[in-house]
Amino acid sequence: MASGWARDGAVQEQIDASVEDAVKLARSRLPDGKGLTHCEECEIAIPNARRKAIPGVRLCVNCQAENDKKQSTFTGFNRRGSKDSQLR
Repeated sequence: MASGWARDGAVQEQIDASVEDAVKLARSRLPDGKGLTHCEECEIAIPNARRKAIPGVRLCVNCQAENDKKQSTFTGFNRRGSKDSQLR
């Protein structure tokens, strides 16, 4: 059931598109290529368990956590375009 002037299924399509965009963003942030044995920022050894869990890893846990804090994500997409969703 759609609301307002939208056709049936339009709301679900918007939700699916938002989820798809989030998945694409998350996949784009995954490391690829050959992983390192030592962190490329602080040069501390990266544990074998981390290297096996995340192929292509280039940062230790601490440096990755700092890097994640620096990355900002924009989640303010207003796909509905209604006044209600703009006020929230």
